[in-house]
Amino acid sequence: MSMTGTALASVVIAFVMSTFAAAQTTQPAATQPSDSRSMPAGQLLDQMLKPQGAGAKPLQPLPDQPAPDRTSGAAAVAPGAMQMNVIREGSFLVDRTGRLTKSPDGQQYEFVFDADGKNMKDPPVIILPNLKLMAMENAVNSSSRDLQFRITGMVTEYRGRNYVLLEKVVVVPDTTRNF
Repeated sequence: MSMTGTALASVVIAFVMSTFAAAQTTQPAATQPSDSRSMPAGQLLDQMLKPQGAGAKPLQPLPDQPAPDRTSGAAAVAPGAMQMNVIREGSFLVDRTGRLTKSPDGQQYEFVFDADGKNMKDPPVIILPNLKLMAMENAVNSSSRDLQFRITGMVTEYRGRNYVLLEKVVVVPDTTRNF
């Protein structure tokens, strides 16, 4: 490279460096735009956490007491039925036996627990739709006898009713058959 080429390269580099330095030291305008991309992170977080009007209120925690099951007590079909509590959300049903039935409105399937001699009086739980429920329906439809199931699943709670998301389903073998 000749001397003029080197000088020209030095001038170009100096120009780029001065433009870059000037861009970094330029002060922002006195009024910041409302665009959140140019807002400092702390200020943006404060703005996001601030209530957005009189109607915005945080959710209140639900009471820690178990709610009564809305299908028991006075809402039950049988007169004088005992009031029962729902099972707390997040609980697991482990190897509970019972039968698959349609809900009174015919829209959902319920799992009705078998009595086991330990005074367990759990109200029926609505089965959340998944492949395990489909397997139960198929087993009932293809069988000529009343099937008993052993289930395991996680319980949820909504508006005074319990629901179960099935994780394991087994048909209990009929022990009364003669061979």
